[in-house]
Amino acid sequence: MSNALCTDYAALTDLRAADPGAVARAWESRTTRPTIRGDGRLMIVAADHPARGALAVGNRPTAMNSRTDLLDRLRAALADPGVDGVLATSDILDDLLLLGALEDKVVFSSFNRGGLAGSSFEFDDQMTAATAESTATAKMNGGKMLCRIALDDPGTVATMAACAKAVDELAARGLIAMLEPFMSSRVDGKVRNDLSPDAVIKSVHIGQGLGATSAYTWMKLPVVPEMDRVMDSTTLPTLLLGGDPVNPDEAFASWEKALSLPSVRGLIVGRTLLYPSDDDVSSAVATAVSLVR
Repeated sequence: MSNALCTDYAALTDLRAADPGAVARAWESRTTRPTIRGDGRLMIVAADHPARGALAVGNRPTAMNSRTDLLDRLRAALADPGVDGVLATSDILDDLLLLGALEDKVVFSSFNRGGLAGSSFEFDDQMTAATAESTATAKMNGGKMLCRIALDDPGTVATMAACAKAVDELAARGLIAMLEPFMSSRVDGKVRNDLSPDAVIKSVHIGQGLGATSAYTWMKLPVVPEMDRVMDSTTLPTLLLGGDPVNPDEAFASWEKALSLPSVRGLIVGRTLLYPSDDDVSSAVATAVSLVR
């Protein structure tokens, strides 16, 4: 890490209070990098769940309560030279920036966090975080949109329209629009994503049709059975998401197999790597990096 304006979390809060303009200056002076270079593969760490009020990891309901603990884990992950970058909301990205952890890293902003976990309006997932303009101003690489599609919930169409608009606005600035589609429904009052191969395939076709151009659209897709069939549904560059933590050996094995498919360009994983069962973030990240590379 370099160009750190803060060396600890107390200094971070002090700087935010005394000189909020330091954030914009730091984005302006940050060393950036192209999204694709070298072997063309990407290993991205994701950390945008907290902004939806989703703080649980596995059987730990308050795992992500501590911001400083999350930042420690993110900094450990980003310190691995095989990790290309991070996806997060602006609060987390600004912290990492001031701590010097984003130098020469790929950065994706997170757009729609309005569909709060467990809310009655979860499918009306409004854009309450980053914008295409803010993403471009900070010289990030692109933005990510979650698009959960519930055929029996009218909030879905507003989310689809907002995602389509975001795709267009990012493309107009030459930035990647990363779409994460799911066919979803409520089961016993809770939103559940359908991870059957055919449901994922349907979500891909709906998602990749959003917007006036697909020139800058990438997909962010779960690893499910029959991934060869799933990936045959798109020609768009795709990053595989980690999903909720499972048996790590099973997760790594499924990722390794899926990474061999032509459209797959890498991994974008959050809780599985940041909160492994043994809390050894560096080891979990190193294993994931070895699969991508």
